[in-house]
Amino acid sequence: MIEHDCIFCRIVAGQSPSIPLYEDELTKAFMDINPVACGHALVISKLHAETILDIPAPVLAAVGATAQRIARAVDTALHPDGISIVQSNGPGAAQSVSHFHMHVLPRSFYDDLPMNWRLTPGERKVIEEAARTIRTALEI
Repeated sequence: MIEHDCIFCRIVAGQSPSIPLYEDELTKAFMDINPVACGHALVISKLHAETILDIPAPVLAAVGATAQRIARAVDTALHPDGISIVQSNGPGAAQSVSHFHMHVLPRSFYDDLPMNWRLTPGERKVIEEAARTIRTALEI
């Protein structure tokens, strides 16, 4: 389904321009026009789904496979020090477009992108309680 107020749906429909990389039946990959690094690419589902909570599992798997394909190409072409795959859901996670997508980000040791966090041990009892709550939700 195409949501006409969604820039990614308009790109899929050919109504908005993009710099394409790859396309198959379920996915499309193109360059991010607001790159945080040279080679920053986006992989989207052609189906409009806002978040990982909404996307059908087979389409999610297809986006993941395309993200891997793009990451391999970025690695071969640009030889970054590493690659981050970033996928955010909802405003609290700074999702910029309400259409499921993954960022393929070539990384360098000194790029200063603020997405890596320090490892700080949590309280075991709090972690165990969160796990119990999540396991209960899995059973629903």
